[in-house]
Amino acid sequence: MSRPAIARINCANLRHNYRILKSRAGDARLMAVVKANAYGHGLDIVAPALFEEGCREFAITDADEGAALRSLMGADADIIVLSGIFDADDARLATTHNLIPAITEITQIELLGAAGFSGPAWIKVDTGMQRLGADDPIAMLQACAQHGLEIAGIMSHLACADMPKHPMNLEQASRFREILKAMPEGAPASLLNSGGLACMPEHTFDVVRPGIALYGAEPAEGIGLGLKPVMQLTASIMQIRDVPKGTAISYGASYLAGENMRIAVVSLGYADGLPRILSNQGCAVWQGNRLPIVGRVCMDYCLLDVSGHGLACGDEVEFWGEAINASEVADVAATITYELFTGVGQRVHREAV
Repeated sequence: MSRPAIARINCANLRHNYRILKSRAGDARLMAVVKANAYGHGLDIVAPALFEEGCREFAITDADEGAALRSLMGADADIIVLSGIFDADDARLATTHNLIPAITEITQIELLGAAGFSGPAWIKVDTGMQRLGADDPIAMLQACAQHGLEIAGIMSHLACADMPKHPMNLEQASRFREILKAMPEGAPASLLNSGGLACMPEHTFDVVRPGIALYGAEPAEGIGLGLKPVMQLTASIMQIRDVPKGTAISYGASYLAGENMRIAVVSLGYADGLPRILSNQGCAVWQGNRLPIVGRVCMDYCLLDVSGHGLACGDEVEFWGEAINASEVADVAATITYELFTGVGQRVHREAV
């Protein structure tokens, strides 16, 4: 490892979160959402750990991700492709790697049929989010039968599940139940994501699809599930500088030292996933002490005010994880934990602990 920027992935906390969600899901199956490199945590770390914990259904974004996960997991896992397929190459990948697409268009069924696909597929319906969903699920069922596709189940997605009191949650659940009345009897149904599982567990149906909650971020306002953070993002001090009062710091001279200061240059920047908006307002943590980010975050580095602290070159500081929750960082950065986690760059080393 040439660059001392590390995302430590706590597999014990990941398993803890899975058990909490599994318990909350009751009799429903749990489909772990591991798309986007397991929300930036490292697919090769997260998926095997969840498999060892008993998970057998994994959701990813596209067929390329599905093929990568299949090579990692072998034949014993069900891999669901949430975006379905885009073209004939995707249909070929779904066939070759035994993937289970979530489909929304009859053209997708035709592509799968042409590729010789004869496995199961989820039918995704829209219940109010206006994102992906079949306009005519009955026609989808008929096309699946015509092309020899099995029905894995019927799914939809909640738009406002992180807001427990939002009326759209119950409206979507009601619409979903109406759609299910026209579907084959006994077809598995799936509606809830992480937030839905937190705020409306009475609508678990047959399969729940937690994503962000697996990684330790509480998914719904005002409802604590007792989750533990899985990622700890750290970097090392590369240099410590004594800066006189009045000195301009970093790009744009946006920060002037109000007094004599000690400044640490740290090996983490916006190319690694540290949001540039944290310039002059974010912090890192060292031995329980919060060290302000001063000046603009650079592509490869950021600068911390370490005045009065006995840090040395090579010491490690945390940007989020155990000492400072990623949700707090996301609030300061005017974003969400999803973006923080998935934004962690590929040159940041993922390390299972």
